[in-house]
Order: sequence, then C-alpha cells, then structure tokens
Amino acid sequence: MISDATEPGPLCLVTGASGYIGGRLVPELLAAGYRVRCLARSPGKLRDHPWVHDTEVVQGDVTDPDSVAAAMRDVDVAYYLVHALGIGSGFEKTDREAARVFGEQARAAGVGRIVYLGGLTPGGVPEAELSPHLRSRAEVGRILLDSGVPTTALRAAVIIGSGSASFEMLRYLTERLPVMVTPSWVRTRIQPIAVRDVLRYLVGSAAMPPEVSRPFDIGGPDVVTYREMMQGYAAIAGLPKRLIVPVPVLTPRLSSHWIGLVTPVPRSIARPLAESLRHEVVCSEHDIARYVPDGEGQPFPLRRALALALRRVQDAQVTTRWSSASLPGAPSDPLPTDPDWSGGSLYTDRREQVVDASPEALWRVIEGIGGTNGWYSFGLAWAVRGWLDRLAGGVGLRRGRRDAVHLRNGDSLDFWRVEEIDRGTMLRLRAEMRLPGLAWLELHADRDDQGRTLYWQRALFHPRGLLGHAYWWSISPFHAFVFGGMARNIAKAAEQGRSAPSPRPVTTH
Repeated sequence: MISDATEPGPLCLVTGASGYIGGRLVPELLAAGYRVRCLARSPGKLRDHPWVHDTEVVQGDVTDPDSVAAAMRDVDVAYYLVHALGIGSGFEKTDREAARVFGEQARAAGVGRIVYLGGLTPGGVPEAELSPHLRSRAEVGRILLDSGVPTTALRAAVIIGSGSASFEMLRYLTERLPVMVTPSWVRTRIQPIAVRDVLRYLVGSAAMPPEVSRPFDIGGPDVVTYREMMQGYAAIAGLPKRLIVPVPVLTPRLSSHWIGLVTPVPRSIARPLAESLRHEVVCSEHDIARYVPDGEGQPFPLRRALALALRRVQDAQVTTRWSSASLPGAPSDPLPTDPDWSGGSLYTDRREQVVDASPEALWRVIEGIGGTNGWYSFGLAWAVRGWLDRLAGGVGLRRGRRDAVHLRNGDSLDFWRVEEIDRGTMLRLRAEMRLPGLAWLELHADRDDQGRTLYWQRALFHPRGLLGHAYWWSISPFHAFVFGGMARNIAKAAEQGRSAPSPRPVTTH
C-alpha cells in the first residue's frame, strides 16, 4: 500500500485517518499533490477506504515513541488529529502524553510543520472553569506549539458536516422534538464552521512559512445561538418552526442523558459536546486568511453548510461519520484465532440454513444487515437490548450504517463494529455494547458439499468473570428465537431477492 516514491510533493503524516476528519483529509491532501502516510493502531480499518492504495499505512500508536519515530521518518508535515475523547479518569493524561511524544519525535525527525485541529476556547474564561474536553484540547495545542517544531494549531467550535457528531446531534434533536425543554446552553452564542472549510484550512496549513507558529481561530461567517441553529436546520429540512423552552436545571451531565436518549450520539460523546457549549465560543480573529486565502463564498455561511450536510445524508453519500473512530470504553480485542487461548471459555452459538438462492444474492442480504433493514429476527428483543445499552451509557442501536448498501472494514453498524469483511463470503462484527465480556457475530455465505448455497452464522462470547458466565447462560434460552430466527429470515430474504435499498443517485455539490 505504498505510493510511488517518485511522486512529487511533500510527505504528510496523518494520525487519526480512521476518524471523521482524518478520513476526509487524506483524499484532500492527495488531490493537492501531497504524498500521505497514515499512522494507525489497526491498519486493517483503513483497508476498504478508496484512497488507501495511494497512501502508505504504518502501524503504531501516538503514545508509543518508537512507532511514532518510525512513522515520522522523512515526513515534511505531520497532522495531529487524535484525541482521547471521553469523560473517564485519565483521558487528559493520555492526551498530554501523546502530544508530548508526537512533538518530541517530530522535532527529532526534523519535521517541518505540525498541524493540529483543536477546540475553540472562550475568551476571558479561566482555564480551570473550562470543560475537561476543551481544557485538554487547549493543553495539547500548547504542548505541540512548545515542541520546537513550527506548528499550526487550528481551533474550531461546532463543525457542520454530514456525519459529524455536532451535526447528528443537531439534526436528531430538531427532527424528533417539535416541542422541547432544553438546557440553557441553547442560548449560548457559537460560531460554527463547515467541514469543507476545516479541510481547506488543514490542507492549506501545510504550506505555511516556517516562521509562522501559532494558534488560529477558524469559524464560519455566522455567529448564532444553538437555538437559532436548530430553527435554521428546521427551515432547511422543511420542518415547522420548533418550540424551544430553555430551562436552567439541565446540567451538562443531565444534558448528555437527554441527548443520548433522543439522538444516536452516546452519552460519552454527548457530554463533552454539551460541556463545550456552556461558554460563548466565538472567533477573536481570522488571521488564517493571510496564509490560506478565502475564495468567493468562503467560508461557507451556516445555512449553506447545513443544506450541504443534509443533502449528503439524503443522497447516502456520507464518507465518514463521528462513529468512524472507536468510542472510548468500547471493546477492541480482535477475535482470537485459538478458542483455547489463555483467558478461558469461549461460548459459541452456531446456526446454518440451506438457501435456495445464489451465494451472491445471500451476500447482498448479509452486507445490508442492520440500520433500517434491522436484524431479521425478534425485533422487539433487539430494540430492548439497544435501549438497555443506551441507559448503561453505551451506543445502542441507533448509530445505524454509514452506507445503506456497502460496508467496509472498521465501519460502525448499530452497536457492532465491522472487524473483518471478506467480501462475498464472510462478515465479522465485534460488539461495542456494554457487556460483561467480549462478543462477536459472524455471518457467512458458503456452499455445502452438495454445491448448495449455505448460510451459516456463529455468535461468540468470551465472558469476563462470574458475571460474564451468568450473562451467557441467562440469555441462552432466547438464542433459538434470536439467532435461529435470524438464520431462517436471512435465508428467506435471499430467496425472495430482498436486500438493502439501492442508493439514491449521486448529487454533485
């Protein structure tokens, strides 16, 4: 996966390429003539991205000096786009250590520039009063600026783009609640920015002169309250004007529960977003335009940014989502190749069904599973499990799919993550729901020894402690309904020629 070394253009290292911004930045850098190297903890997550064969992918972690040093070799510009997003103890320390390692290794390798995307902090507010989320972003920016490497630290507030957590939160709150009692932060002024402008500034920052090393506020031309933003979205989406009643009693913690119940954004991400809206976040300067000039109509007005994002969602052309990156606390252990590896039991439930259809027809049903198509069995049980997961602070079932037809390695799929996909034959999903153990679900399109199309699936569970064993045995009586029904209904759907709906025609923006 290494691009031709004779290609012109400086070499850019991109961290966070499996995330929302990083996954969109890579093709923009390639289009601008740069060579790109991606640093990823799990390179397999990038395997199915359309740009991956034009890049070099190296395995490593930003907290590991050796792997970062290897990734920095011959790099001209290093993009730092990773964050230990979360509310658990220790995430600020992790952010701090990772930034220190990145800066030190960039300096040692002679990197010409670091480019960082952080959060816009409110003016005049003591850092101690900021949310942990914003405080950590500010600290990371300072560490990189103090690294001795010329650094561009871009600071953005709310990013508006199809699939961004901020846009998804705005969209679902507005669409689902015609009348809402809201936290008082809906009256806070913010300066949102279109993701297209963020990408433009990120790419342009690579060519800044070496004497420039400073933070830059980036935002769109509109300063609005969150309430005005919701009303603006409602107008663009053709919805009636929303009745919004702010009340002072909803703390960021309570707000995160409210957001988690109404939107697909889980509490672990909703809380940092809500906390960052407590204070006014408005740009104090627009100096970035000296080095990355704005063209006509740039930066994008809010209404246009909202309209473009909504159009992308409606046309099913969402290239990356907020859930592209793994969520904090979600299990990430790969399926062990040896069921008897040290760790104990691995429970298995296997089902199979002969299918009166081609393997290709069966695969279309398998790849289209989840999201609006559901899970082909006992819908109420899946819905209840999703709600229980949301109440426990998990992701629930409402993340849906990035694409209605095609999956790629690393995609989020309701409360699963695509761990492996062997197109046409096997789909392996890793559970990201709250469980007392690790769980996987495999779906296969195969042929039996008589040449007939065979569908088989297996659910696997590695329990954690006594509670894990008790969990498996308590749900085992329902497997015949859930997993048995799934096998029968997937086979039936393939025989009837059903699969995911065809995507809408691509609209050029």
